[in-house]
Amino acid sequence: METKRRSFVKALSWRFVATFITGGIVWMLTGEGQFAVKVGLLDTAIKLAAYFYHERVWNKIPYGKPREPEYTI
Repeated sequence: METKRRSFVKALSWRFVATFITGGIVWMLTGEGQFAVKVGLLDTAIKLAAYFYHERVWNKIPYGKPREPEYTI
């Protein structure tokens, strides 16, 4: 199981990449750099929190995880 810190760092690193993508798309569509930065930052704040909690929920779901043995010798 991942730690909360690892989930947070993963979310943060992904959001840096995604922020540039979102800002770039908004800038290409509108030509407004300042507006693109605002949209990128707002998008980042919302999706960073959403991704973090999404990861934490998935850590509680046993689907696809190896099972621990019921006993050890």
